[in-house]
This record gives sequence, C-alpha cells and structure tokens, in this order.
Amino acid sequence: MTENSFLKQLEPADAGEMYWLTDSNRSYLKEWLPWLDYTRQVEDTAQFINMTINQHNNNQGTHYGIWYNGRLAGTLGVHNIDWINKKTSIGYWLGAQFQGKGLMTAAVATYVDRLIFGSWDLEKVTIQAATENYKSRSIPERLGFQQEGILRRNEFLYDHFVDHAVYSLLRSEWEEARNSKKR
Repeated sequence: MTENSFLKQLEPADAGEMYWLTDSNRSYLKEWLPWLDYTRQVEDTAQFINMTINQHNNNQGTHYGIWYNGRLAGTLGVHNIDWINKKTSIGYWLGAQFQGKGLMTAAVATYVDRLIFGSWDLEKVTIQAATENYKSRSIPERLGFQQEGILRRNEFLYDHFVDHAVYSLLRSEWEEARNSKKR
C-alpha cells in the first residue's frame, strides 16, 4: 500500500488490537456502524475474526486489517461473493486517529486491484454508505465508482434509519482508469 502501511488478513492474534481500536473509537464509529453494541469484549472481536476466517475458507471473500506504523488502523472486506453473477460489495471502517492519511483510499484500491478484479476475476463491486457519511462516500468517489442511486431508509442505526448511497465499479472502468494512469 504505502511506505508505512500494509494489508494483512485478519487472524485470531489480531483480536486484542482490533478490540482496542473499536473500543477507543466507539462513540466515533457508532455514528455510522450498527454493530458497536454487540462488541463489548475481546471475545466478541475474536468471534468476528473467526467468522471472517470461515468466510475466507468458504471462498466468500477475505477481510484485511489495515496496519499503519505498527498499529491496526481499520479493516476492510467483502460481505460475500456472488460467484454466479461475478460481483461483490465492500465494507470498511477506520479509526478516527488514522483518518486523513489516504489509508482507506489506498487500501480499497489495492483490494479492488489485487483481489476483486485480480485473483477473484469479478465483474462488479459495490460500496454503500449512509448519504450523510461524506468521509466514507469520498472513497468510491475518489476511485472512480459511479453512484447508482439512493436506497431509502436502508439501515437502522440504534434509534433511526439512514439512507444509503450506492456506488459501483465495473472491471472495464477500473482497467481503463488504471491504463490511463500508466500513460
């Protein structure tokens, strides 16, 4: 990714570090992520990591930790892979103290290039973000995803519903953008 950052598949040994990151960013993350009330101890994080390992072992995608200067900064992964239709969707989050460094944009670009359109040979990837979550929406916008529309009242966040903007990127669009950068 960058000189000071890299992606590494989540593994059980990461549970303590991931729980620390989650817990120290709890109020920040709770604005946009619905699972914080279910992550109350390291064991909850370990259970999530084990679920991602099973997902990987079942050929349904891989979740990575984003590491920056030796600390876990956030995570990204796919929700599942639709192998018949050759598509998937990405989810991600980053601790507040690691924002503004280009980490998530670089992580998503690497993930899309190496896995989604690389080794998995998929045709389409989507990203959804709450319409008012401008930081999260800026990632697909920077990477050339096209906004397909708005899903109204798509997610319940603790005490209210939020709409989601849906972005998509096709393999041909990614390859065209990558080839134009090489020129």
